[in-house]
Amino acid sequence: MRAAVLSAALTLSLGAASPALAAPVVAEVKVSIGPELAAKTKLLGPRDFADLSSALRRAVERKLRLRPGGGTLNLVIEDAKPNRPTPEQLSRSAGLSMESFGVGGARIGGDYVDPAGGRTPIAFSWYETDIRWARYGGTWHDAETAFDKLADRIARDQYGPAR
Repeated sequence: MRAAVLSAALTLSLGAASPALAAPVVAEVKVSIGPELAAKTKLLGPRDFADLSSALRRAVERKLRLRPGGGTLNLVIEDAKPNRPTPEQLSRSAGLSMESFGVGGARIGGDYVDPAGGRTPIAFSWYETDIRWARYGGTWHDAETAFDKLADRIARDQYGPAR
């Protein structure tokens, strides 16, 4: 049942009809924070955005073999929800503690630009739906899970069907 709910919450648009993305070769991964999430800088804290960007880049680069002459993968973290309060939230609200928890996740957009300049859009979203799992993770556990799921999807499209 949980798998059915998760797969319903999971969306990815990588343009399967595009021959350029049938076997993309990636030379570079660029990650940025989208305007919707950037508007929450004061609430969540700028350090956490740098950590999220690094986590997404690491997750994708860990799954892909970066190769010279390939395209560029431009990823934008459009939204992210923490499982626990960020240090910035803890400093601003006396009612929060690290014992506080909730469900989190992330929405990522962007595109793959092949070496010829063709663009293929990417849209991916995953949010945990079961709060029972939230107490065991860190501040950005579910967002990092979303990053890992996106990286798996991109790698599967790069290397053929999942093993």
